Amino acid sequence: MTKLLNMKDLRAYCGSKIGAVEDFPFDQETLTFKVMGKIFALLPLEKRDQPPSINLKCEPQLAQILRSTYDAVQPGYHMSKKHWNTVIVDGSIPADEILEMIDHSYLLVVKSLSKLDRQQLQTPKP
Repeated sequence: MTKLLNMKDLRAYCGSKIGAVEDFPFDQETLTFKVMGKIFALLPLEKRDQPPSINLKCEPQLAQILRSTYDAVQPGYHMSKKHWNTVIVDGSIPADEILEMIDHSYLLVVKSLSKLDRQQLQTPKP
């Protein structure tokens, strides 16, 4: 049986990414993870009676494939439906696959950064 990810797991994994910063730019219920000021994940915190969900950036073609593969992957809630997915973490998607979706979102954002920002991100801080 696969491990069921919870909010703590999602928060820890997103926060472990190089340069990841937690922020609440919208309200106190929506935790965002940014790299160099750009959002790669959103976690709604106020869903106590429901499984956690996470909004993740995704390449449009892959977003469509994931949505057709998993009922728990839906067009991004309050986001660009073309570039964002909302993933319901209800156990129907293997945990390692959700972590891969987080990796994909993070890497898409890093790829979109300027060359200087990417270099600064990879340079260890003294």
